[in-house]
Amino acid sequence: MSRFLLAAMISACVAAPAFAETALIAGATFAAHDTLDPGIESSPDAKACLDGLVWQATDFQVRCEHARERCGDLMIQFPSPVSSGDAANDLVTMEWYMARDETKAPIAAPAVVVVHESGSGMTVGRMMARGLRLQGLHTFMIQLPYYGERRANGKRPNGENLVPVIRQAVADVRRARDAVAALPFIDAENISLQGTSLGGFVTATAASLDNGYDRVFIMLAGGGLLDVIQNGQRDAVKFREELTKAGLTGDKLKSVVATIEPLRVAHRLDPATTWLYSAQFDTVVPPANSRLLARTAKLDTSHHIEMLANHYSGIIYVPYILTHMHQQISPMAVDVVSE
Repeated sequence: MSRFLLAAMISACVAAPAFAETALIAGATFAAHDTLDPGIESSPDAKACLDGLVWQATDFQVRCEHARERCGDLMIQFPSPVSSGDAANDLVTMEWYMARDETKAPIAAPAVVVVHESGSGMTVGRMMARGLRLQGLHTFMIQLPYYGERRANGKRPNGENLVPVIRQAVADVRRARDAVAALPFIDAENISLQGTSLGGFVTATAASLDNGYDRVFIMLAGGGLLDVIQNGQRDAVKFREELTKAGLTGDKLKSVVATIEPLRVAHRLDPATTWLYSAQFDTVVPPANSRLLARTAKLDTSHHIEMLANHYSGIIYVPYILTHMHQQISPMAVDVVSE
């Protein structure tokens, strides 16, 4: 895979960081503020959806902590804007994979918030984060509710908590943008969002709240969440079984899922700064659902990349996706092929 040498060009375009690396130690805190601004929404349905997802903007603190082994350089934590009543879950954790120069010193650079898939190991999310760091980008993999550090004593939500959990995930991902902007070495004018599978659905909805993120990259996700749950295979089957056990079927399921349906707000995405990567042979999120999201967001064909893969073999396209993302985020960067 190609590696990219960005330090010189980024330094020319981004102001020198106001903090030394020594400021980034366990226990260091930084002041942040929500910039959430949904604006005016003319669609009554979209407004009703937004009203159930947004929160009152406020000040909050961002804290640095030691990272777990092989989980980035630092852990960044901040309070969730939506309370679940679980103290561990309500403290959002992000793994910071820091962009560095040839001497291993942190550099001023754009940032990407990465939203992982449904697997408890968050393997794909971490792979994307490490890959984007190799592109010279600061990358923050956010742990969704009840994942990683947020799962106390192995506690996981059941199916009936679907809406509160996804609502919290959407809010956390949007607030993550403002948490990242408060940190040193970050180009606060260039913060992007990327999500895969479950993370892709969360990304599509979170990015639709407002224009907080400068660029949005959605991978292996789509619209029509109810259809995906009812008819999708493999991962969707497991999810459907959990919901059935919780008594969420028929009209009750339809009503619950509508609360977090991306298509209700996806028209608010900026088609010029949004990209969708889908798989033509996906049986978890069928192509029809991905195309539905693309149409609702009014994406040009050049912004909807359809891969010759299924939901799992699409991983072979990751090097291409990383390169493509980098080109959109840092179009003036120099591409240096590694030996």
